[in-house]
Amino acid sequence: MIFPCIDLMDGKVVQLVQGREKALEGDSPEEMLRRFAAFPEIQVIDLDAAMGRGSNDALVRMLAGRAVTRVGGGVRTVERAQALVEQGAHKVIVGTSAFTRAGVNEPLLAELRDAVGRERLILAVDSKGGRIVVKGWQEATELSAEDVLHSLEPYCSGFLCTYVDKEGMMQGTDLAWFRRLRSATSLELTAAGGITTLDDVRTLLAMNVHAALGMAIYTGRLNLEELRALV
Repeated sequence: MIFPCIDLMDGKVVQLVQGREKALEGDSPEEMLRRFAAFPEIQVIDLDAAMGRGSNDALVRMLAGRAVTRVGGGVRTVERAQALVEQGAHKVIVGTSAFTRAGVNEPLLAELRDAVGRERLILAVDSKGGRIVVKGWQEATELSAEDVLHSLEPYCSGFLCTYVDKEGMMQGTDLAWFRRLRSATSLELTAAGGITTLDDVRTLLAMNVHAALGMAIYTGRLNLEELRALV
């Protein structure tokens, strides 16, 4: 499956490079919904909530009410996860709060699973320099994605794994890394970060790995009609 991405910051659709520098602004959220209407599900990330500097709840509610969405950003409590489900999110993406510096935050993950259901939870396991990164990708843990996926399986229905080293840089991704991740878990796996060409997408789909696409769509490197044909 292919998931077009809508990342929100300051009420606008944006794309960042490695989670830091804003590279571009997209069309309005409503227009992006229209453009992505042929895809069965879209990914929505509230970057302000992820960075702890507010939220875009009204836009998230609008998007989740008009499309099947997987929504993330700032999910640090059971209440936040429940609120996103109540706003209409089909699935909730949990990132930073799934981890401590030393390991997996099992008590919170168990609470989240029990509150909203394992089938609704996707865990974001984002890596830079071989280590899982958190807090808007600004802090590195001691963990590697390959080592923790299996232990995370009881708490979620799948994983969103971003190759942060190339996120937003339009330089290709690390297909070998995603191949290793695919062999590490039997759950749904979604790749993100640096996916630039149709060949990248085809290779991932052939591995039974979904693709979450942002910058390559917004810059026109990937054509929506061609992507729809792959779906």
